[in-house]
Amino acid sequence: MTSLALDEARGSVRLLLTKKPPRSYSCFSSRSSDEITSSFRRFGPLVVDWPHKAESKSYFPPKGYAFLLFQDESSVAALMEACITDDDKLYLCVSSPTIRDKPVQIRPWRLADADFVLDASMPLDPRKTVFVGGVPRPLKAVELAMIMDRFYGGVCYAGIDTDPELKYPKGAGRVAFSNQQSYIAAISARFVQLQHGDIDKRVEVKPYVLDDQMCDECAGARCGSKFAPFFCANVTCLQYYCEHCWATIHSRPGREFHKPLVKEGADRPRAVPFRWC
Repeated sequence: MTSLALDEARGSVRLLLTKKPPRSYSCFSSRSSDEITSSFRRFGPLVVDWPHKAESKSYFPPKGYAFLLFQDESSVAALMEACITDDDKLYLCVSSPTIRDKPVQIRPWRLADADFVLDASMPLDPRKTVFVGGVPRPLKAVELAMIMDRFYGGVCYAGIDTDPELKYPKGAGRVAFSNQQSYIAAISARFVQLQHGDIDKRVEVKPYVLDDQMCDECAGARCGSKFAPFFCANVTCLQYYCEHCWATIHSRPGREFHKPLVKEGADRPRAVPFRWC
């Protein structure tokens, strides 16, 4: 299946193509689902989708962009063949009942662009990995890796999170470092400015919280061998804790204001309040 997505920026429509074999596409528009379908049906059978469409039940893409899912890869080839090139960018003119020939930008994206290994000699350590939220969808893993390496050094891998079924970028990423110094520098900064081409956005950086981790203090001895629910992102800790050990360790002077992180939807870590027993 081939997907495509739509988004509106500064009154013009952009089309971000996410390419894979089979290819995946993304584009931007403020049109209704039926209007988007009508504009692209000539290239082949397709389905219109956007993030959280099922939950929102909205007829229009609530954030101004949507994804088109083509049944055949040949539809993608036909779409790209119909594009024009201007300043090394691909455009397609689409029309609706209210406007004619609106330019739509086509941005190729390969599924391979979702992962990039900068240093294959270094093993990936999930405990030296950060979560990067709000990553612009056109940004490739190689570009994210180079930006983070320029700021903090020691990057060995970067990945762009994609929808497990439709394969379009979800707007988040992960970066693994080869050393503790670079990892700590990244999480201490908390934010990073992603600049590449026409992309310029300040995004949040957090430790990547892992599933199924035992407490680093008691190794499960004080919690019935249950997995640790909390991670402390403060650089004086950087450990997983069960509730008992969190309360014990963080009752010490200087640590009482640390906030535990837990994993939430889409792997995004979030801080939670801790109630002292």
